[in-house]
Amino acid sequence: MLEKLGDLLRRTTNKIANAIFLDKDMVDSIIKDLQRALIEADVNVLLVKELSEKIRKTAMDERIKGIEKKEHIIKLLHDELARILGEYKPLELKKTQNRIMLLGLYGAGKTTTIAKLGNYYAKRGNKAALVGLDVYRPAAPEQLKQLAERNHLNCFVDMKEKNAVNLWKSCEKQLKDYNVVVIDTAGRHTLDKELIEEIKALDREIRPTETILVMPADIGQAAKKQAQEFLQALKISGVIITRMDSTAKGGGALTACAETKAPVYFITTGEKINDIEEFNPSSFLSRLLGMGDLEALMEKIRSVTDEKKQEKMQQQIAEGKLSLEDVIEQVRSMNSLGGFEKIKSMIPGFGSAKIPDNVLESQEAKLAKWEHILKSMTREEKENPELLEKQTSRISRVAQGAGVHGSDVRSLLKQYRLLNEMVKSGSGMDMSKGLDQRQMQKLAKKFGKIKKIRF
Repeated sequence: MLEKLGDLLRRTTNKIANAIFLDKDMVDSIIKDLQRALIEADVNVLLVKELSEKIRKTAMDERIKGIEKKEHIIKLLHDELARILGEYKPLELKKTQNRIMLLGLYGAGKTTTIAKLGNYYAKRGNKAALVGLDVYRPAAPEQLKQLAERNHLNCFVDMKEKNAVNLWKSCEKQLKDYNVVVIDTAGRHTLDKELIEEIKALDREIRPTETILVMPADIGQAAKKQAQEFLQALKISGVIITRMDSTAKGGGALTACAETKAPVYFITTGEKINDIEEFNPSSFLSRLLGMGDLEALMEKIRSVTDEKKQEKMQQQIAEGKLSLEDVIEQVRSMNSLGGFEKIKSMIPGFGSAKIPDNVLESQEAKLAKWEHILKSMTREEKENPELLEKQTSRISRVAQGAGVHGSDVRSLLKQYRLLNEMVKSGSGMDMSKGLDQRQMQKLAKKFGKIKKIRF
């Protein structure tokens, strides 16, 4: 997400850190690079100007000298960027039933976001249900139903009912056993009087604990006006920004919400069901600056693996070694996360790494081949894949038995080497409890070596 912005910000901080002298010409060059990065990300020009002046003032302050000045400027840059992204305000579930009502205009991705949000909470041990109250868009109930069935979610829709309030009343009793209820509502091309009245009527009937506006990132700074209008008319409690993976305007949408004091609860970063994450400005900025976000990575991994598999993986990490079966399971999980490109910014030192296109590919066809390969191996070969590399005749035998090429077997062994090196880097660390700063630095150093491997 916002890859170009992250790249330019990293270059700017590196230029500050590596500068021998911070004279006027160097400061002007740094500010020019920073301005270009932020404006290309559609951040408000006035915010960019304000940040530029603060950096210029600090850089020219004669009371701050040498290395201390460079550190001061980098910290100022980090703090100011975090400020314009807004405060961290997570959506906190209540002990009573949580009724989360989503609003939005046409094309915002509201219905798919309903499914993502329901899945997000279901994966975290909640009993979640989806309710479709968009009675105007003909495909909306069917779309929500299909998304729910595909992802094993509980869903309540009625293809015939054309009154949203009546629809809610008809299923309210059936919802009493669910602690998280995510509610879809109708959209419009604009926030007109008819939409406002309908949402207010639903609000009175549903009494939602959260009323969330769904906005696409590609509207950029126009998000400010839209957020203000919804805040005034309907008193929204927060925002979800969709399509953060497909636009350079995401910076505009994020900073616009911060200006209106509308907290961004979540962002979505792709089409897959797990492509939703809590928005933490500090963590988001850390990823943009190439420092990674291992807590977010662990949270994503927890969202796509069940408890038993987590326990097994924790044991493998403690031992510092994976089997080939574990590797295939991890690649399948990574496929659910959206592939390596989706998560590399979360790994310290990997944000700007050039990863070959064929590393950790997650196509179902490749996974199917690998599973056939495993069936052609002995137990000893599965647990000690190094045996195949030492005796190439074994590779030929396995390939022939699986009906694949020898290159397919070698491809699996390549994934094994890479992932096993990562696990060895993190061995002895309890991932379920998160990582302290020393451990994060250790992983960053190790990952820095891994990215130099020749494939």
